[in-house]
Amino acid sequence: MHTSPSDDLATPETAASAPRPAEPGGPRRAASPWRGRVMAAGLMLAALNLRPAVTSLGPLLEEVRDDLGMSGTVAGVLTSVPAACFALFGLTAPRLARRWGPGAIVCAGLAAIATGLLLRPFAGGTVVFLAASALALAGIAVSNILMPVIVKRWFPDRVGAMTGLYSMGLSLGTAAAAAVTVPMTDALGGSWRTGLGVWALLAVVALVPWLFLARAGASGPEAGGTDADAPAAAGTAAAPAGTAAAPAGTAAAPADAPAMRITRSPLAWAMAVFFGFQATAAYISMGWMPQIFRDAGVSASTSGLLLAVMMAMGVPLAFVLPRIAARLRHQGVLVVILGVFGLTGYAGLWLAPAEGAWAWAVLLGIANCAFPLALTMIGMRTRTNAGVVRLSAFAQSVGYLLSIPGPLLVGVLYQHSGGWGQPIALMAGFMVPQIVAGVLAGRDRHLEDEG
Repeated sequence: MHTSPSDDLATPETAASAPRPAEPGGPRRAASPWRGRVMAAGLMLAALNLRPAVTSLGPLLEEVRDDLGMSGTVAGVLTSVPAACFALFGLTAPRLARRWGPGAIVCAGLAAIATGLLLRPFAGGTVVFLAASALALAGIAVSNILMPVIVKRWFPDRVGAMTGLYSMGLSLGTAAAAAVTVPMTDALGGSWRTGLGVWALLAVVALVPWLFLARAGASGPEAGGTDADAPAAAGTAAAPAGTAAAPAGTAAAPADAPAMRITRSPLAWAMAVFFGFQATAAYISMGWMPQIFRDAGVSASTSGLLLAVMMAMGVPLAFVLPRIAARLRHQGVLVVILGVFGLTGYAGLWLAPAEGAWAWAVLLGIANCAFPLALTMIGMRTRTNAGVVRLSAFAQSVGYLLSIPGPLLVGVLYQHSGGWGQPIALMAGFMVPQIVAGVLAGRDRHLEDEG
């Protein structure tokens, strides 16, 4: 019988809580400390590569459009491609991880990123450019899904800290690509093809530790198995620091009770909607914000720097915010605070896009830190490794699916209205359901307790 990728992982989480027979070959060996350090470095390097394919394009979008003959509507489609790829290819990540192990799949994802970025500069038309971009984005998609899984397995007692580490790396890579792509393009001869293609080198560097980790079997901190269904430290140690451990009687359902289908979980849907609308805001910003500033009279290089400022706000905040979230029983207050920053930034962008450009970039950059908050909440809303795989896959895949229309609608409104008033109003409107869904998802409960 065919099942969805998410349901393929919906084994009874508690079944693994029963004593396991000894594995062939003797007892399982704890990983040495140096492997943990290599994993932490690998997480950071992988995170650096999860956004440059997108944010390097924004500052050069006008040049790419002119060279490849794209209309505003087609450019809107291009800015929606990341979300579409993340939704489509993200669905395959859980099943691939069960078959090959998460470390091997992240390694393959980085290889796809490097290949796609190397091929994109050779595109002679829109179709080839989109295909090469889709290959890189497919690699990003599976890595997106598996980052929380790897953190939960390798660092169950440091979910907040390690989520903050790779979120900081992700924000750093995002900001660096936005800031240096235009100056680097100018320094390398002025061709957008060279400016975009050079980012493949970063993915090649990140491949090095993951080639080793994949070969060594980076599926968990113990050799000899993947622990895909094992509760993290008896179902309670996986809770981030500062959260209360669940009572023993509520840590798991009876062993013979099947796990509830993820599509019937109100928590999973709240997480998916929250993730979807924060992704909508992020990809509208990465795809269109430089163009908004350029149309307001800001130069291309300064527009890239403004986008870099937005993304750079996530460097310190992505490290601090997960730690704060891990100490709260309800993360709704953080969701509301970030939403208020976003609404204020959009209001300023509508009223005075050029005059207050730096202030609006800072405010919207703070608002975009809903992403590391969402990743942290995925780890906090589950008790087991199997639970975090299911919730991460569902929330991110469905969330990215929900985010597809946003950048496209912005492109259509921009094309037909001839200005940015209506698109900016739409962006602000998206913030309302994001806040509502985030407050619901932030409540102190767990996926395994539903049903």
